[in-house]
Amino acid sequence: MTQGLRDTTSTSGLTVDQNIARAARTLDRSLHAAVARRTGGLSPIALSQVWWDWAAHLAASPGRQAELAASAGLKALSVANAALRPGVALDDVRYRDPAWKTWPFNILAAVHKAQEDWWAEATTDLPGVSKAHEKVAAFAARQILDMTAPSNSIVTNPEVQRETLREGAQNLVRGLRHFREDTMLTATGQRPVGMEGFVVGKTLAATPGKVVFRNHLIELIQYTPTTGTVRPEPVLIVPAWIMKYYILDLSAQNSMIAWLVAQGFTVFCVSWRNPESEDRDLGMAAYLDKGVMAALEAVGKIVPDSKIHATGYCLGGTLLCIAAAAMGRDGDDRLASVSLLAAQADFTEAGELTLFINDSQLALLEDMMWKQGVLKAEQMSGAFQMLRSNDLIWSRMIREYMLGKRGGSNDLMAWNADTTRMPYRMHAEYLRQLFLDNDLAEGRFHVGGKAVSLADIKGPIFAVGTERDHVAPWQSAYKIQRLTDTDVTFALTSGGHNGGIVSEPGHPRRHYRIKTRNRHDPHVGPEDWLAEAQRHDGSWWSAWADWLGERSGDAAPPPAMGAARVGLKPLCDAPGTYVLQD
Repeated sequence: MTQGLRDTTSTSGLTVDQNIARAARTLDRSLHAAVARRTGGLSPIALSQVWWDWAAHLAASPGRQAELAASAGLKALSVANAALRPGVALDDVRYRDPAWKTWPFNILAAVHKAQEDWWAEATTDLPGVSKAHEKVAAFAARQILDMTAPSNSIVTNPEVQRETLREGAQNLVRGLRHFREDTMLTATGQRPVGMEGFVVGKTLAATPGKVVFRNHLIELIQYTPTTGTVRPEPVLIVPAWIMKYYILDLSAQNSMIAWLVAQGFTVFCVSWRNPESEDRDLGMAAYLDKGVMAALEAVGKIVPDSKIHATGYCLGGTLLCIAAAAMGRDGDDRLASVSLLAAQADFTEAGELTLFINDSQLALLEDMMWKQGVLKAEQMSGAFQMLRSNDLIWSRMIREYMLGKRGGSNDLMAWNADTTRMPYRMHAEYLRQLFLDNDLAEGRFHVGGKAVSLADIKGPIFAVGTERDHVAPWQSAYKIQRLTDTDVTFALTSGGHNGGIVSEPGHPRRHYRIKTRNRHDPHVGPEDWLAEAQRHDGSWWSAWADWLGERSGDAAPPPAMGAARVGLKPLCDAPGTYVLQD
């Protein structure tokens, strides 16, 4: 009888205590997932911690309170001065219409500008507040003020009022129609208005080629040569898995892939599968083994006895860094060079995206993904939109819903609307190990059960940063020079995270700076580098192609498409099937 009482093993093989713990964890996760769906994935607890840290330290600082009160008084005087001197323009794109210089709109704009300046002071440089909380507090205040700007209301926007009077409110009728169209398309998962002319495989991702390898995670595309001879070393491109690969193969005139092919390179590109909920357990190891390493193996069979110029964009560059470090550690010398385009290996200064990365936030996000199996595209895009809310949310609302004007579409916008999902395990691992804990830069990231070091990367590196990057700030991308023990050529180009990379020769008003640091040269900080690096007009693509060419052999006949002799016969035409998955 006593023995029977002690037997607490259930039919599932778990003890009663273990079943209780599992049920409790499931209950918590389900509750957290429900909260995350209501808050857009933002953690209320994390935000409350920020507010309490800031408010408590401000409450305990009477001197700072007096300073802020005095600042508020001075700003009130500046607003009064603006009221007495209409016609003074504010340095803000939202108020550039001449009507904002007239009464009473000049006062509304001045008040809003004063509020922005005051809150910027109030949320920064408060002793005792953690730097992370300070940044989130400033960001949250800016988001609220952006939302409440007088330009966002018909009642307080003179440009909208003028247009409404001129058109007899037909602009508002069109705007209501636009809002209804957009709401219906979003609800039904259809493409936004204006994207009809951008079709993958026809006007986008149309560079000729063949899918020469496929597994559950990737399709590998080999592009058809357009020159009689090619460099013997192929170029393998690893894009980020959070986007469709054809950001690098947009229209014919700005396709980086087509341009590289025209320069006499044999080009391969990874096209990632758009994961479903059943792919929830695919982790970083799978993306490394079935992604980068599988692609390298296939390229090596198609172009044997040649080293490979490996290129990674955004998080694809981070994954490539991990692969290259593991290869260097293990004596694998298949890489001729490594090119990193707007990619980070050290995430301590990873821009405003890190505002959403802390233990509380990740716990909530992980529970939401656990429930769904994947992170859905709309849940990820919200964070990116908040980083540039004026450009991506409020200015669009004014233009399309108040003024009734549809913005023009382009290939980059069509690509941006073609969203992807991410598996639960992989997304949780890279957010925790890379963004939160910075394991890769600090030597704690493991591949094959052993830690990897970026100092083990062999071969030269070409790294690119962009001046206005809100995802991978160029100062963060620049850190690859400090983390590696090889020659690094760093190029800083005009533009942002996407537009700066898609910067084809002939693109107007483009420029870049470039400078090489040899492995034994002393380290130079980013600001000193900026002062020393020579500026060039035009596209950085040409400098990169020259750099690749200097590290390549003499031109030779192009390789065959695929390698049927080793089981890599062409499977279908580019762009393949994975890129078409919704």
